[in-house]
Amino acid sequence: MSYLSEVADLQISKYANIGGLAILVFDYCITFQDEVHLTWSRPWGLIRVIFTISRYLPFLGSGLTAYAALRVSGPCPPSLAENIIHILSIVAAEGMLVIRTWAFWQKSKKMLIGLLIYSAATVIGAASMNILPNHQLISTDVSMIHGACGFESSRNAALVYSILALFECVILILTAYKWFHDYRRLEVQSSIVTTVYGGSMLYMLCIIAITVTNVIIDAAFPLGFTNIFDTLQLVIHSVLASRILFHLRSSDARAHESDLLLLVSAARYGQPSQMQTNEMKSEVSEV
Repeated sequence: MSYLSEVADLQISKYANIGGLAILVFDYCITFQDEVHLTWSRPWGLIRVIFTISRYLPFLGSGLTAYAALRVSGPCPPSLAENIIHILSIVAAEGMLVIRTWAFWQKSKKMLIGLLIYSAATVIGAASMNILPNHQLISTDVSMIHGACGFESSRNAALVYSILALFECVILILTAYKWFHDYRRLEVQSSIVTTVYGGSMLYMLCIIAITVTNVIIDAAFPLGFTNIFDTLQLVIHSVLASRILFHLRSSDARAHESDLLLLVSAARYGQPSQMQTNEMKSEVSEV
């Protein structure tokens, strides 16, 4: 790997990180109305606190990364603070996924304990891998660019992302199991449940895709590309975790509207039949 080639790779990585910040800003603009409608009227609690962290802290983390990418001269950006903000943002987004999975399992105490233990193990494992010496990893590549303000990650990041990807796969499997094993047998709620679970699983697959992509890049690509999706990893977690919450609350609102329609129908014409109930649920869920 030549010096000029690494410089070119770094420039591409910097452009990609600026693009990630633009995606975050754009998504915030188009989902701000949903946030106001679906969250601002709710009382403050654990879910809203975690949502706020995962929603707004990435702006600070992405901004610091953009500053590091655009910096030409002057003091080095605060890399430690940037890393801590990135970690907290991703942990908050994963916390939203854990709470959602726990809710899907009818708020089982055993499931909650298991998820909390596994979450703690994931954080500890990722932190441990992050402090391992570089020579224990896949590659011992040395950067051709010298200086205190590098825009590259060590190969340790591949193992950190691998642990994160495994955690996200477990969350996806738990969600899929609950959907296929339990709820698909409920005919009355099938359309609403399909909307809720199907959308959440699609978002989860997107989150896993960006994490696995970072595993491959950090493990096998040249060093100049190791930070290419640093901001995008943060942005995708924030954006899709927020959209999962909006999706669930929107589906819940439609379910309540459906229940109201059933009550009105029962009051006017008598108890609706099973087929009528299914049709009404299906129509409301598609609104």
